[in-house]
Amino acid sequence: MDGNGRWAKKRFLPRLAGHKQGVEALRACVQDCRTRGVRVLTVFAFSSENWNRPADEVSGLMALLGLAVVHEIKALSDNGVRLYFVGNRSALSPKLVSALVDAEQKTAMNEQLILNVCLNYGGRWDIAQAASSLASSGTTITPESLDRAMAMAHVPDPDLFIRTGGEQRLSNFLLWQAAYSELYFSDKLWPDFDGTELDAAIAAYSGRERRFGKISEQLTPTLKDGHAD
Repeated sequence: MDGNGRWAKKRFLPRLAGHKQGVEALRACVQDCRTRGVRVLTVFAFSSENWNRPADEVSGLMALLGLAVVHEIKALSDNGVRLYFVGNRSALSPKLVSALVDAEQKTAMNEQLILNVCLNYGGRWDIAQAASSLASSGTTITPESLDRAMAMAHVPDPDLFIRTGGEQRLSNFLLWQAAYSELYFSDKLWPDFDGTELDAAIAAYSGRERRFGKISEQLTPTLKDGHAD
């Protein structure tokens, strides 16, 4: 969800105003995903590198995240959204951690959409913590065991990876899980990313051929006697 700060700067507003508008965009995106039948939505709310931003922006972001969790929980739960907060919680305030746990517990029975909010998350951190967990338990490290130890093991790997804001890189997000994701880069700043833009991303995804190492002929059904095999 890139571009909140630039969105605010273009309007001569403080960066935090852009982040607040970003929350509005996320609320709309969750609803758009629900109506389109998307079952899992994962968003990058705060990276492990974002601590390097100015202290006032970081503190403002943390306060905004805490408020958003508390204020949105009922609406999300009423709409069948299950929340997971994924990332290293050790650097978060006890108050924020308590709010995250409460939100996860209150939405634990919801099944319409899983919303993963990656908070103090980094793809390298995720791989390292998975490897460390396996090593400490004496489990042999293999691609399969690492996959089960990842912080995102509760959901399938993402089919579609969308980045807004015009940048074309992964920025340490879901490095393991995005190995076979289709990448889509939008020039829209996150607060301007709406249902029309989501439809464009989904349409682009739908037009791609996902081979997973195979060739096209292995994916295309052959016709015999008018029937597809």
